[in-house]
Amino acid sequence: MSVPLARLLAMAYRQLIDDLHARLAARGYKDVRPSYGYVLVAVRERPHTGAELAELLGVTKQAASKILESMERAGYVKRTRHGDDARAKAIVLTARGRAFLRVVESIYRELEAEWASATSEKRVEAIRDDLQTILRAHHGGVLPPIRPTG
Repeated sequence: MSVPLARLLAMAYRQLIDDLHARLAARGYKDVRPSYGYVLVAVRERPHTGAELAELLGVTKQAASKILESMERAGYVKRTRHGDDARAKAIVLTARGRAFLRVVESIYRELEAEWASATSEKRVEAIRDDLQTILRAHHGGVLPPIRPTG
């Protein structure tokens, strides 16, 4: 009996994320929580409101606000004025947040190189290409936002 693809993808994802956080901690990023990644990737593309981030994370606005407060205290994001509404705040990356994402991308390259050493670079690229093709086919030609499972 073959292992279902969903189970293998879940195990591979968990392994990558666990390895990512271990390497982040080894590089001094011990204050990072898993939810930070979803926020940082989202606001890298464009500023988001707290309500938008709450929806992305699948949590209440209050829970999102607590996450954003800790991220702001750690220096990864900041709140800025959102358009003409003085009450609304846009969440944007700081220089530390951008630097942190560069470290994350570097670690992902390391992890993918390790996968390639177990199989080959060609096979890892084939996995990437196939997953992108499947996801785009199910999402109108674009990659969906990354969000936590809930």
